[in-house]
Amino acid sequence: MYSLTVQDHIMIAHSFKGEIFGPAQRVHGATFVVEWELRRRRLDADGLIVDIGLMRRTLRESLDELDYRNLDDVEPLKGTNTTTEFLAGLIFELLKGKVAANALGPVTAGTYAAMKVTLRESPVAWAAYEADLP
Repeated sequence: MYSLTVQDHIMIAHSFKGEIFGPAQRVHGATFVVEWELRRRRLDADGLIVDIGLMRRTLRESLDELDYRNLDDVEPLKGTNTTTEFLAGLIFELLKGKVAANALGPVTAGTYAAMKVTLRESPVAWAAYEADLP
């Protein structure tokens, strides 16, 4: 299986509900390094998984929906604990939608085998969401 990963970052503000979160129940900021990995069983006719520049632009466009925002004020995220794990899944779904809408070029069934989104919260903690693609 071949894979290609690009990365960017977002800066957000948010708060959590629940005593388990301690002081993070108050509004606080976070900067996440976001890695997007796309996997393919076979390379295309040009020897690529996807055009890396197009993949980077697509990631940036998707992250712009969250970057420099207080997630507590973003519909439909109000009232949701926007944990690192939750955000990994949310960004995965944003990117999956972009892929399905041909943001990376025409996609046929089986073009991409799987995707993974990793959010690095700090040098010692990160979360990811990954799944096969149709």
